[in-house]
Amino acid sequence: MTRELLQQVRVIDPVAKTDSIADVLIGDGVIEAVEDNIKQWSSDTQVRDCRGLVLGSGLIDLYSHSGEPGFETRETLLSMLEAAAAGGFTRLCILPDTVPSLDNLSAIAGIEQKRRQLKAHLPKIYIWGALTLGVQGQQMTELAELATGSVGFADGTVTNLALLRRLLEYVQPLNKPVALWCCDRQLAGNGVMREGTDSIILGLAGNPEISETTAMAAVLELVAAIGTPVHIMRVSTARSVQLIAQAKAQGLPITASTSWMHLLLDTKSHYNYDPNLRLEPPLGNPRDRTALQEGVRLGIIDAISLDLAPYTYEEKTVSFAEAPPGVIGFELAIGLLWQCLVENGQWSALELWRSLSLHPATCLQQTISEICPGNPAELTLFAPQQSWLVEPLALKSLAINTPWLGQKITGRVVQTWAGQFP
Repeated sequence: MTRELLQQVRVIDPVAKTDSIADVLIGDGVIEAVEDNIKQWSSDTQVRDCRGLVLGSGLIDLYSHSGEPGFETRETLLSMLEAAAAGGFTRLCILPDTVPSLDNLSAIAGIEQKRRQLKAHLPKIYIWGALTLGVQGQQMTELAELATGSVGFADGTVTNLALLRRLLEYVQPLNKPVALWCCDRQLAGNGVMREGTDSIILGLAGNPEISETTAMAAVLELVAAIGTPVHIMRVSTARSVQLIAQAKAQGLPITASTSWMHLLLDTKSHYNYDPNLRLEPPLGNPRDRTALQEGVRLGIIDAISLDLAPYTYEEKTVSFAEAPPGVIGFELAIGLLWQCLVENGQWSALELWRSLSLHPATCLQQTISEICPGNPAELTLFAPQQSWLVEPLALKSLAINTPWLGQKITGRVVQTWAGQFP
């Protein structure tokens, strides 16, 4: 067994709510010691000077799209997991919109079997089971059966509110998370960016914020009536933050998340028409981004998701309006978020780590461990001042659909310990 001693590393522990400097000894996937100064160690110990580095609990991605099965040219399961590990993620959750869809137990079992064939040190995968069958989504899946193999249930926009009501009633006794994206497709129309002054200037079809908020209001009314806990995905507007705050104040059992991209950028970023910034939901107006940042900091929005959507170079090298919506970011997120929000003093390091680790686990009805002796080494070692060039050869991901391609950014994960997952 090889041990690793991280000397004088900055330890950010969102469970214990501490931010301190310590020596940390790791061996065989377990934290063996956390002390101010470890003075003795065995001959098989690899000693690393970690001054200037940050050690935190492993990052957790609530939901992302997998290329495999169905679109392995975009991203394979292996490349996705390697990219996640390179970005500090120790757990990630796959949405059910693969081909075939993850709407039955055998499809979910196939993903789990493939995961077990891969390298043991890679992150743990969890599967969101589909709420409804097929593209139209007008028939519910075998929910009780799916519950045995999934972390919870998720779907695209369920437009039939009568069906959604029944779904929430049926899943309630299963005690599994339900994740919903609030979007009224009719109101969204053919919009490709958030409606506002910038969409008019750029001549791009606008998607109004009410496409999100009206759907969200309906979901919140159903939750109030039925009582089934719901996680609201992809929050992207200031008004949505208000609705969620009001619902939580009323005691509704909801959690919420926004994507990392919506915290970093807004409609002002569209002036170069970069198709890699075509997202769903679209980037908000500047006031939306400000409200989302404050919402996450205050805990109104519980977590930050990656919402990975890989595409090939050919698929994304089209005009903005024709590009499929989505972006990659496992290897970029923590560095860019740190520089944007922590370095300028807007957030504390604990607030960022809480929204990427502790709170995502809570949304999944899971836990993470304190960084203390005897607990699993599910950890991320991060170099906030390390600069690197974002280029295809530097990425583990097969996909390169990111607006930061070819740019130098600051902040990179040095190592990830995935704990003791089977």
